[in-house]
Amino acid sequence: MAAAPVPDTTAETLTGMVAGSAEDGATVYTDEHRSYGPLSGLGYDHAAVSHSASEYVRGDIHVNGIESLWSMLKRGYMGTYHQVSEEHLHRYINEFTGRHNIRPLDTCEQMGRVADGLVGRRLAYEELVTV
Repeated sequence: MAAAPVPDTTAETLTGMVAGSAEDGATVYTDEHRSYGPLSGLGYDHAAVSHSASEYVRGDIHVNGIESLWSMLKRGYMGTYHQVSEEHLHRYINEFTGRHNIRPLDTCEQMGRVADGLVGRRLAYEELVTV
């Protein structure tokens, strides 16, 4: 799963986000937000659930995965971080997206993936606060 902060929820922005992370012809499930409408015309197999009509699942069509990710991010914000600046929001989203994507692995495999991801990475405090 991929996620990133976006400046707005226009069709151009949201379809661009999908195009940047999904292969051509991929199956894409969304909610009924009208900005996702153009996805079918862009070559995606697009289906949506209508939350406004109390529809949350229709066969295999649902958005439970992304809703789970946002729920974890919100709990992290409320329970751990308490304040998230807009300039660093992408870092928090990347952290929680990474956690979400490795959740099926056992604990040792998760820790190994996290450790592997740290190799060659360094973010000095001064660099962080002068962004």
